[in-house]
Amino acid sequence: MPMMYGFGAQRKQILEAELSRLVDEMPQLGMVSMILVGPFVRGEVGPETVLDLVVVQETDEPVHRRADFWTTHLRPRIGINFFVYTPDEFENPIGGDRMIHEAANNGERVHG
Repeated sequence: MPMMYGFGAQRKQILEAELSRLVDEMPQLGMVSMILVGPFVRGEVGPETVLDLVVVQETDEPVHRRADFWTTHLRPRIGINFFVYTPDEFENPIGGDRMIHEAANNGERVHG
């Protein structure tokens, strides 16, 4: 199997461009803040790397429907996992939420 050199750098550029687009578009749709978590923050970029985003927004949607809003409105060009919390949920997590812990300890705030 032939090896592709430079793919990591190319994938990183694609991820960075999509992140930049999201940071520009999401505030006008109600995002209060956003924290990048996961492999991309740690510099682990490979063919399957996606953006893992903790998004804080005011919403009345149930937890299992919140990411749908962002996927529908933004139509991501690459793989993105949206983990959406209200400001109160983010500031006062219940039961040691793993994503909030990850955001607080290892995340990179990209907006807000």
